[in-house]
Amino acid sequence: MGRFKEFLRILQNKNPKPSTPGVSPGLTPNASRPQSAISDMPPKSTVIVPLYMYPLDESTWEPLHKAIDNNPDLHFLIVINPNSGPGEPPAPDANYSRELPLFNTKENVTTVGYVRMQYCKRSIEKVYDDVAVYAGWSKDHDSNGIYVEGIFLDEAPNEWTAPIGTYLNSVSEKIKGTAGILGRKLVIHNPGTIPDEQLTRERPDVTAVFEESYARYRACGKNEQAALDAYARSGATYILHSVPRNQVQAVVRELRPRAEYIFVTDRQKKYYEGFGDSWSDFIRAMGE
Repeated sequence: MGRFKEFLRILQNKNPKPSTPGVSPGLTPNASRPQSAISDMPPKSTVIVPLYMYPLDESTWEPLHKAIDNNPDLHFLIVINPNSGPGEPPAPDANYSRELPLFNTKENVTTVGYVRMQYCKRSIEKVYDDVAVYAGWSKDHDSNGIYVEGIFLDEAPNEWTAPIGTYLNSVSEKIKGTAGILGRKLVIHNPGTIPDEQLTRERPDVTAVFEESYARYRACGKNEQAALDAYARSGATYILHSVPRNQVQAVVRELRPRAEYIFVTDRQKKYYEGFGDSWSDFIRAMGE
């Protein structure tokens, strides 16, 4: 078997096949909807939101709060990023302390904390320190609702070496073993591209396999497109910016069969510091 074909086989590991076309495993089709309509629907994906804008007041994140409230059957994974990480301990400031509980009281929301790894060149102790700060937020979570349920590891490498493997495994073990990180203790890597064979075999809970512009996505070559198609949907994440607003719905429908987590925006700069004109279109497409 050729090396590329072997890589495609590895990418397809643990890729669940829906028992009914267009219906995710474990979901019961809606009896009131015609079967033809069900078969035309792509599987539901989770909205991942890189929330890198500071909540100056109650209105800053209002579009997100409304989307969460208006779509109780749509799940949201929200990446909290106070200051390219958690900021100074012990607790988030007053504005984050006001907003976080509003997310954490919702059954369709999971919050995770942002930590950068600088492609495993950052001191692992500093990564541990950031994880510890997020963990410390949950000290009084029963009363104040402030906590996260995993860590979004930005600037993750896409090529394996023995030192990188050791670094990533150690960080994952730290997150999974830290009592103050609650819930599923999600480990999320963001290489922004498909990892190589070894990292694919050792994949974390969630991996951002594509973080690029719409133009770059459309320009993918034959081999890159085949690899993206083959990568197992479970945990796969696509983050696209600069998408023409009239293409947002079509892009979302195209991505949902291959990605468990999706973010699409028409913003062409500071992509994660605002919701963009296409926000409502994106949420509508994700919820249909």
